[in-house]
Amino acid sequence: MRPRQALTYAFLLLYLAITGGPFLWLALTSLKPSREIFLNPFGLPESPTLVNYQTAWEVGHFGIYFKNSFLLTVLTVLATLLLSAPAAYALAKFCFRGGTAVSFFFLSGLMIPIQLAVVPLFFQMKWLGLLNSRSGLFLVYLATSLPFAIFLLVGFFKGLPDSLREAAILDGANEWQAFWKVLFPLARPGLATVAIITFLGVWNEYLVAFTLLSGEGAEAVRTLPLGLANLTLVSQFRTDFGSIFSGILIVVIPTLVAYVSLEKSLTQGLTAGSGK
Repeated sequence: MRPRQALTYAFLLLYLAITGGPFLWLALTSLKPSREIFLNPFGLPESPTLVNYQTAWEVGHFGIYFKNSFLLTVLTVLATLLLSAPAAYALAKFCFRGGTAVSFFFLSGLMIPIQLAVVPLFFQMKWLGLLNSRSGLFLVYLATSLPFAIFLLVGFFKGLPDSLREAAILDGANEWQAFWKVLFPLARPGLATVAIITFLGVWNEYLVAFTLLSGEGAEAVRTLPLGLANLTLVSQFRTDFGSIFSGILIVVIPTLVAYVSLEKSLTQGLTAGSGK
């Protein structure tokens, strides 16, 4: 093995240890009782147990929180894709009066930090009667996901040749058919990029969920990040580190699965978008 190649492998192994080591430690620690975590924090579990997962899932109500997060995330991702793709296609391929203003309108959604909008959102959801509901949280997530999705997909659709659309229309397709049957499938890398970024944003979101789901009766609609923060209260103010670590792993695993599943398309989409 050449010295340069050996150095490359050594660097990659070091990077793997730095990035994968904490996750491995988290997984092993989640299999230990709380007492063993304090006595032997960095060792292998002496007697691995799944009690921590059972406590988080049943006592900590992670089963309910997981269902709420999964439903909200899937619906937000699907709605974002279905609404942002036609809007981005229209802005990228058609010249119409007010098109620039519409583009800047969507772009302005990226300029407002969500921290500044939390208080107005609270009062608006209260006025609409949507506090402590999945519907209100879904509308907020959708509204905050659309600007970035449209911004990214506009650049992606601009990179697709106009000749494809023109050929489809010459073959007898209308504008909707040319979009859904020809250009929409070709935008798969960009759509995958939007899907994974929207998934990560909604699945791990805490601030908006905490603000809109903090009243009485919100227990049944809370999401996983709120449930994870609530584990200490569930354990009667005793810090049950075993359940906390298992809860963290329950939150992290779907993120890893989604990223690994869409990693290739995500890389292609980001690369394509950077060149537009």
